[in-house]
Amino acid sequence: MSLRISLFGSKGRMGQAIIAAAAQLGHDIVAAVDVGDDFEAGAKAGDVIIDFSSHKITGDIIRLAAANNKPLVIGTTGHADDAKKALLAEAAKIPCVWSGNYSVGVNLLFALTRRAASVLGSDYDAEVVEMHHRFKKDAPSGTAGRLLEIILEERKLTAAALRHGREGITGERAPTEVGVHSLRGGDVVGDHTVMFAALGERIELTHKASDRAIFARGAIRAAEWVAGQKPGVYDMQRVLGLV
Repeated sequence: MSLRISLFGSKGRMGQAIIAAAAQLGHDIVAAVDVGDDFEAGAKAGDVIIDFSSHKITGDIIRLAAANNKPLVIGTTGHADDAKKALLAEAAKIPCVWSGNYSVGVNLLFALTRRAASVLGSDYDAEVVEMHHRFKKDAPSGTAGRLLEIILEERKLTAAALRHGREGITGERAPTEVGVHSLRGGDVVGDHTVMFAALGERIELTHKASDRAIFARGAIRAAEWVAGQKPGVYDMQRVLGLV
């Protein structure tokens, strides 16, 4: 089925990748929307909306999608926790896929991380390391954030357990700590490693992206899927049948 897509954030790196992927997969970008464009007209134009713009306008786009009864795919990251909770409640009024990463491989990494965190006890120290290009504005990345959420959920911990880097005389590592380390440099598309380290052994789960096309193809796959769903917020795990 060919989709008519309204794309928000069309001039960004991901926007350009989605335009190219849509052409390859037989879909039409009927509205390429960015700052200064007519958002309302853009929202009305397509069968489904894909948003890779800015976390500052996610609420506006959700409300436009709801007002026009359009399924929505959100790939924007950088939302504060409280703000995201409110936005999720609004997004549940329409069929919506919201994910910090649309790569099929990364979503398999999410599933494997959940399994590992459920099997390995607190004697396995959990650390998450991510690296992105020098232009990325938020840290940790949305993907790293989701990996951390999974570990915290499985270990029944709160965000208070997170340690964003370490400096100075920190003392011995507490068994409930979950380390977070964000590296930035060059043109790295996205590397993520989840490490579980115990005395005598270490398990590492790693995904490395070398082309934004993988995220673009995943976002379009999500758009194809969500177009036939009932109202509610879904993640890429649901799209891929991993849960």
